Amino acid sequence: MELVVKSVNPETLKTATLVVAVSEGRVLGTAAKSLDALSGGALSAVLKRGDLADKVGQSLVLHNLPNLKAERVLLVGVGKDEALSDRQLRKVIAGVLSTLKSLGGSDAALALDDVKVKHRETYGKTRLLAESLLDGEYVFDRFKSQKAEARPLKKITLLTAKASVAEVESAVSHAHGIATGMALTRDLGNLPPNICHPTYLGEQAKALGKAHKNLKVEVFDEKKIKELGMGSFLAVGQGSAQPPRLIVMQYQGGKKSDKPYVLVGKGITFDTGGISIKPAANMDEMKFDMCGAASVFGTVRAVLELNLPINLVGIVAAAENMPSGTATRPGDIVTTMSGQTVEILNTDAEGRLVLCDALTYAERFNPQAVIDIATLTGACVVALGAHTSGLLGNNDALMNQLLDAGKLADDRAWQLPLFDEYQEQLDSPFADIANIGGPKAGTITAACFLSRFTKAYDWAHLDIAGTAWLSGGKDKGATGRPVPLLTQYLLDRAGV
Repeated sequence: MELVVKSVNPETLKTATLVVAVSEGRVLGTAAKSLDALSGGALSAVLKRGDLADKVGQSLVLHNLPNLKAERVLLVGVGKDEALSDRQLRKVIAGVLSTLKSLGGSDAALALDDVKVKHRETYGKTRLLAESLLDGEYVFDRFKSQKAEARPLKKITLLTAKASVAEVESAVSHAHGIATGMALTRDLGNLPPNICHPTYLGEQAKALGKAHKNLKVEVFDEKKIKELGMGSFLAVGQGSAQPPRLIVMQYQGGKKSDKPYVLVGKGITFDTGGISIKPAANMDEMKFDMCGAASVFGTVRAVLELNLPINLVGIVAAAENMPSGTATRPGDIVTTMSGQTVEILNTDAEGRLVLCDALTYAERFNPQAVIDIATLTGACVVALGAHTSGLLGNNDALMNQLLDAGKLADDRAWQLPLFDEYQEQLDSPFADIANIGGPKAGTITAACFLSRFTKAYDWAHLDIAGTAWLSGGKDKGATGRPVPLLTQYLLDRAGV
């Protein structure tokens, strides 16, 4: 779907559907008042009959209003005559998009410039609106014998004041880049594990590199991973017929001397739990255990679309965790790339085992900062639910930058403590460290494990176990998070 920006009077625009706002109490917004006056009070007459509920996101379609060039006018409720929350704006746009899809028009225009959103000026409001429209268009029907019916809606015009055109166009451009990245992340997450395995992810990275000259891609096979000394990474994949892959994507958008930002993604393309096997219920959703890796792909794609003036490295540690005669056993001890030894007490705590070697590998890039993204712990879902990602790390400034980016992107994270006391839970009598710290504070002890491998640089860990996908029902699938948060963080670093 194409989004365009225009500065014209709504009543003079020829369009299939013109969308205007109505506040609680059936109070017409600025654009709606102009239409009402031009149409001889047609909008007021309809509202007096009580045809439109006061609820946020409720809508009403009016046809053939006199003296207007628009074929239809869509009234949408925006609640009380005060600033909306981000969630309410998303609800409004979801309602608008749902109605527009049900109509026959190929285009629409949104005259919602007068709608206010808390803590957001023109750019922030427009970007959230545009992202909601673009992400709302996402469909995954690759494996359906009957594809989703082609929608006639091809273009939406955002109407704004002349003085705001440049700002609104910038917001739409950024929203498009982010939505493109989210779509790639969702596609990779939604693919079945018999297709989206480590080799497939490597092929997708190479294809992305071929399409973009400023992206260098390397894919390391099992032999190269072994040569690098990544014994922990190899241990996770050794029970599977699918060989592991270490994927490195280097984007050069800044000066050659600029230190890169590094994103490291957990890419467990299917997680049975290994010998410490998971319960059968909902195990199909363990194809989503590579959503950290998928978000690295999506963020790299967004940065490519936006052509940001920074250097970025995306590292994906991809493996499949399966039970077999060659699988890692509880009690095995492995040597990581860093030289530290790990006693594997639970083979279902495998994400940290692939990440620790990838985080050690990240040192060679002399990074400005490293952020790892992983569907790491069920404990994070218990603590924060499905709305907020967990955030931990070793640098307060980096933590605050990510928290601020999450607020601006409406893709929020919440910082958890990483106190030294928690490190003691990882003590092992047989190795340098155990891979689990017991039942208490599981999200924190998982991050404590990773912190042992990140002492050479500023590091943050995003636990997206609750936010990376939706479980069950018709909406089941990958969400594309935290691509908005990560892209906003990089936009901020680029000074855009």
